[in-house]
Amino acid sequence: MAEIKNISFSPPDITDAEIEEVIQALKSGWITTGPRTKLFEQKIAEYLGVNKAVCLNSATAAMELTLRILGIGPGDEVITSAYTYTASASVIDHVGAKIVLLDVAPDSFEMDYSKLADAITERTKAIIPVDIAGKMCDYDKIFEAVESKKELFKANNEIQRLFNRVIVMTDAAHAFGAERKGMKCGQVADFTCFSFHAVKNITTSEGGAVVWRNDLGLDDEWLYNQFMLYSLHGQSKDALAKNQKGSWEYDIIYPAYKCNMTDILAAIGLIQLKRYEALLERRKGVIKTYDRALLPLGVKSLLHYGEDYVSTGHLYLARIPGIGEAERNEIIIKMAEAGVATNVHYKPLPMFTAYKKLGFDIKDYPNAFNMYKNEVTLPLHTILTDEDVEYVIDNFKRIIYEILNNREVAASR
Repeated sequence: MAEIKNISFSPPDITDAEIEEVIQALKSGWITTGPRTKLFEQKIAEYLGVNKAVCLNSATAAMELTLRILGIGPGDEVITSAYTYTASASVIDHVGAKIVLLDVAPDSFEMDYSKLADAITERTKAIIPVDIAGKMCDYDKIFEAVESKKELFKANNEIQRLFNRVIVMTDAAHAFGAERKGMKCGQVADFTCFSFHAVKNITTSEGGAVVWRNDLGLDDEWLYNQFMLYSLHGQSKDALAKNQKGSWEYDIIYPAYKCNMTDILAAIGLIQLKRYEALLERRKGVIKTYDRALLPLGVKSLLHYGEDYVSTGHLYLARIPGIGEAERNEIIIKMAEAGVATNVHYKPLPMFTAYKKLGFDIKDYPNAFNMYKNEVTLPLHTILTDEDVEYVIDNFKRIIYEILNNREVAASR
């Protein structure tokens, strides 16, 4: 009997370099938000080609603070995809606005752009597209929909008047480093929020960042300072500034939140960012191997690389046409028995208790359900060896054949 491997779904790729940088941070005497966090923000902005980046403790915090700074709240509506992780929608609820979920297009993981304009009302203040699996959305179609309903927009404050239209704030938790039509993720949407969680391509263990376009007429320093205030209790000075000799005095401008990034986390991120191009290249190699082996069999997958776009290769979303939830779940169990951890991305939001209580029904999102019911996410990370990848492929193919064969036998009885 062949040896059973133990292949994790998405372990962090941490080297001695990250460990050494964390040790240096610990020895420096500065472990909360400080010089390393500020340097990480600078390096992120340089990498993405934007003027400013703000580091926080999660992409969720980045999205929520952005909505709050934009003055979005009760009485407002925000549109996002039904096919996403809860964070894309929960932040809308956190600020008191109404969640509007849009179904995905048929046979697509992306929101149905043809229905987007119809979902925009005079209460709509923002759209949260999702760059799922690291592939950027079609922002031309998103902004086209926004422009087509521009006359409905009613600004509530000065920053909304600056836009004078629905604001596009992307959940790019998966898409740090993605490109589309020669533009990097972070340069296209009005605001873009990234995740550096433990399972992401680039990690700080927990963490996130928000950036905004350079061409919006925003006061970068004012906006950066708003994020600093909102993320540190509304305190007029951060700990680094307060620590200067004789500089203890500060004010509380706003009874705000606590979601800053620490220098320990930024230390990991600084090294990860240095390694990132090589990490992206390895992911690309794994995806190409999966595609060569699985697509000819009829397995469908999100295409990560095209003529005018490059994904970050964050997730390998595989769909087996013709099967349902029960058979999909059986595949996941059998893969686990073979030592391979797989996952599902995503269970549509209307299927969860929290969203059912808000009045959502999966029957209203048939395309999202059809994408979910036969989807299996295969391991895709930079610790996988070529041998591991072949092991995953061999077992996936074997198990699919077994399940389809069992179905044929049962049907013939």
